Amino acid sequence: MTLSISDRPDGRLAVRASPGTDEDFARFRSLIRSVPGRRWERDEKVWVIPFLPETLERLWKAFPESRSAVRPARFPRVEIPPVQSQDSFQPDPPTPTLPTTATLSFRERPVGRLTLVLDSPTADAVARLRSLAPSLPGSLWHEDEQTWSIPRDKATVLRLRSAFPRVPAPTAVPSVSRAVAVVPAPPSDLRASYLEALQVRHYSPRTQQAYVTWFDRFAAFVAPRLLVHATETDINAFLTRLAVDDEVAASTQNQALAALLFLYRQVLGRPVGDLGNVIRSKKPRRLPVVLNRDELRDVLVHLTGTNLLLAKILYGTGLRIIECLSLRVQDLDFERHQVTVHGGKGDKDRVTMLPASLAPLLKDHLTRVRALHLSDLAEGWGRVELPGSLADKYPSAATDWTWQWVFPQDHRWTNPSTLQQGRHHMDESILQRAVHQAVLRSGITKRVSCHTFRHSFATQLLENGYDIRTVQELLGHSDLKTTMIYTHVLNKGPGGVRSPADGL
Repeated sequence: MTLSISDRPDGRLAVRASPGTDEDFARFRSLIRSVPGRRWERDEKVWVIPFLPETLERLWKAFPESRSAVRPARFPRVEIPPVQSQDSFQPDPPTPTLPTTATLSFRERPVGRLTLVLDSPTADAVARLRSLAPSLPGSLWHEDEQTWSIPRDKATVLRLRSAFPRVPAPTAVPSVSRAVAVVPAPPSDLRASYLEALQVRHYSPRTQQAYVTWFDRFAAFVAPRLLVHATETDINAFLTRLAVDDEVAASTQNQALAALLFLYRQVLGRPVGDLGNVIRSKKPRRLPVVLNRDELRDVLVHLTGTNLLLAKILYGTGLRIIECLSLRVQDLDFERHQVTVHGGKGDKDRVTMLPASLAPLLKDHLTRVRALHLSDLAEGWGRVELPGSLADKYPSAATDWTWQWVFPQDHRWTNPSTLQQGRHHMDESILQRAVHQAVLRSGITKRVSCHTFRHSFATQLLENGYDIRTVQELLGHSDLKTTMIYTHVLNKGPGGVRSPADGL
């Protein structure tokens, strides 16, 4: 059994296995699945692996007969003499075997690179270029064009001219100081692989959107070079620019770093080394905004209808706004006074209390929602989106009452591909605007948002003497340190000190 390894335009390698015994295929599958960052291309019927020399050595060691097969252009054959390093590189003297008709020219590419074109090539000229090209910084082999490309760099061009002294100065090489007017977009297949890796690992849609945004910004930062050629120095410079020039928050900078680490570790299969002295954004210590009971009443009195019920649920259960809006009918347990949160922050489930005072209001609300659902069914619709692949496993579950949203939107949406109509849950901006207007009418000068109800829930539970571990479980915090921020309300520290002015 032999392996055929070839280059891909995205800088990765395509591995094909020739027919062999079952034992060979089992050994090949076991080996290829141990390679980090590999993926199976269903259309091409090949395995795609990152460009790492140690990975190729493992494959060739397991299948030594593959050394005589076609190798990637970046790995010249053994019989080709090695090329000296760039520091000790000396121009080859002119040899009579290289005719004057063999010339090396340059063609500009749309991504700010140069394509090497060898006109009237001879065996000696091909061997010379094949030996030199893999050692050039940022060189890339394009399998579809069967050509090499290099960065638009003056030192690289001079090195090629030294290897081909009889070649006149190329007139098509632009000046190094020439500005690139259009920032090239990252390779579509690499971007698709990045998004696919996020989806396979079940990252939330919002995290996928944020990570892809950082992918695009980093690709524009390192342009005109490709992402596969970026180093730890580029990551360091990108993160430092975010802190110094853009003045982003510490959490934003950490999110950008996490997105880049995911790209290199999970997609490209390259370990990221020391990032050096990255300038970090200072992480501030903020206390949560909390409303007392009188202030809560002043805000709630200016809310009506579904918005009032949602605000009471946020305050009475400590749910996040998206967790509250994503509730389904089966998540409410009126007998045990419990609310089950499925797929909360961090894709975790938890259980919190259902206030007894809200049970009648919720039941009346569900009566109206069920009538709306029955009306949709009578018109031939009434389907909701199900998590994961449950729609394929249970085709009729999408119309089941237990899977319906507790807070559906007012109008049906239409799927443009299937023309099916259905209802999603309420958009969070509707409640956010209503709470903002209620705060303005109440005259409260605090910076109140929907998340303030969650802060008030946790703070008042601690004021009532409940254990902080219990509050941690109700809020769904992974770390107790996150819950400890609410202990500022206890009679300790500044809150427990009597001012000397009160004794006058």
